[in-house]
Amino acid sequence: MTPKELQQLAEYNHWANHTLYKSCSNLSETDYKAKRPSFFGSIHNTLNHILVGDRIWFGRFENKPEKLSLSDVLYEDFASLQTARENEDLRILDYARNITQNTLDSNFTYTNVAGNTHCDPMSALLRHAFNHQTHHRGQVHCLLSQTDVAPPSLDIMYYLRAQD
Repeated sequence: MTPKELQQLAEYNHWANHTLYKSCSNLSETDYKAKRPSFFGSIHNTLNHILVGDRIWFGRFENKPEKLSLSDVLYEDFASLQTARENEDLRILDYARNITQNTLDSNFTYTNVAGNTHCDPMSALLRHAFNHQTHHRGQVHCLLSQTDVAPPSLDIMYYLRAQD
């Protein structure tokens, strides 16, 4: 992985989150928070989990670890969560724009939420952080398909075409 590739992942991530939140903004509060068969139980809780994951991982990467549980609900309403998501994406973009190849090629030692310490390749951990978002955005996409709001196309090709 190169710094340029990481920056592209961060830019795509920002675009995909913005696109997904735009669709979710068309839901009624009832549909948005409705209990649905999924790991986190609702669109709202799944979007919160994505944010929690980012705060945990990028807090570690920036040496500012946050004590969070993976099931924490950081924001109870859509508007506050959307604002926090946008701010987190800007934080991630800034991180990606300032990373060096030396950092990407290094190993990173961290303590996970279970309290276990690990040392893994930094580039793999960054890929994991972005893959985590993609995985859970896919869950939200599926949950949206159970509503009257059509889920948006989030494939990276659509992001790339929007950049032309």
